[in-house]
Amino acid sequence: MTTVDRTAQTPRTARTQSTDRDNESERAAAAPSARTPDPAEATGARTADAVEVITGARERIDALDDRIIGLIQERAAVSAVIQQARIGSGGRRVNLSREMEVLDHYRGALGRPGTSLAMTLLELCRGRI
Repeated sequence: MTTVDRTAQTPRTARTQSTDRDNESERAAAAPSARTPDPAEATGARTADAVEVITGARERIDALDDRIIGLIQERAAVSAVIQQARIGSGGRRVNLSREMEVLDHYRGALGRPGTSLAMTLLELCRGRI
């Protein structure tokens, strides 16, 4: 039967754990610079003026995206009210002629890609009941 001297292993294990913690700390300290790209690199711009324009425009796009998402959520809630009323009165969950009107509206306003956008909106807003 082999006996293991645990006291002999403990100092090495503690030293190894300490070294591992030190390495993790060093990696964590180095990581923020690795995660923060150069503004010119992040935007693809070659001048400071272009970086400034792109950064500002991207911030505006992000704000617009947040508003669009909010509007889509609001549209889905209104659609749910319509569906509840329709189903409650004995009607169908979906009104295909109304969906065709929505598709035509988006296609007229945005061209062919508008149809795809409208289809996605209809999918997001239908059938939650």
